[in-house]
Amino acid sequence: MAIQEIDEPSLLNIMLAEGGKAAVYFFTPLCGTCKIGERMLEIADMTGISVPLYKLNINYAPRLREQWKIASVPCLAILENGELIQKEYAMQSVDHVYLMLK
Repeated sequence: MAIQEIDEPSLLNIMLAEGGKAAVYFFTPLCGTCKIGERMLEIADMTGISVPLYKLNINYAPRLREQWKIASVPCLAILENGELIQKEYAMQSVDHVYLMLK
């Protein structure tokens, strides 16, 4: 199962419109570590977590990159009611990712 790729304006609209928890995975296309982290997220997603998952190319997210002070990729941003509550740069393991999203 693939994580839905989204652009920055669409994500900003979702953040304004939806409540609850969501996760945004910031990546770059040529980043090998990003590909591994994305695979971990896909596996965690297959377990049936109810948190919506999005991925966003950091190169096309200047506003959020600056606002959330994202220092590097990969970065998993956990949102609650449209507000950033956690940033995770080290995915560590599928189990770790699953517990963050649960």
